Order: sequence, then C-alpha cells, then structure tokens
Amino acid sequence: MGLGDIFGKLFGGGASGGSTTVEEGEAVEHDGYTIVPAPFKEGGQFRTAGIIRREIDGAVREVRFIRADNSSDRQAAMDHSLQKARQIIAEQGERIFERENI
Repeated sequence: MGLGDIFGKLFGGGASGGSTTVEEGEAVEHDGYTIVPAPFKEGGQFRTAGIIRREIDGAVREVRFIRADNSSDRQAAMDHSLQKARQIIAEQGERIFERENI
C-alpha cells in the first residue's frame, strides 16, 4: 500500500479494498496551534498521524500529517502523534501550511 492509498483512506478518498479507522483524539493547544492526534489502525498497529490547525488572517488553516512510526498501543500512538506535531511546528512554523500534507 503506497502513501497515496494511505492518505486516500485516512482522509476520505475513495480507495477500495478494506477500511482504515481513524479515531481522532482530544484537541490540544500548542504555541497558537491546535493539534488533533488522529492515529489509525494498520496491520494490528497504530500509525502516527494527526491534524495541525491555526487561524491565519481570519481563516482557519489545516494540514494533515502521517509518519511511518507505529505503536501497538492506541494511547501511545496518540501521545506520539502529539509529540510529532509539536516537532513539526517547532521546525517549520507557519510554513507547514504551504503544502496540503506534510
């Protein structure tokens, strides 16, 4: 399964063959951004993923991220998704909104 297939299944594309369940966690505020952890189950593991939002010039901007990291525990995957989002924000700041997916 390629990244395009994963993104399609994860974020509402019409990919056929199996389903991927995304359970969004509770939103967390961090340095003016809202982070929503959204790991999904894949092959008995939970893949690190989430959403980063921020209001810029009166409009809410959003970017979704997915990482190769897996965890066997859902809560550990939620925590890791938050950690990765904080890292992305620290490294890239508002530049993350220049692309659809990071």
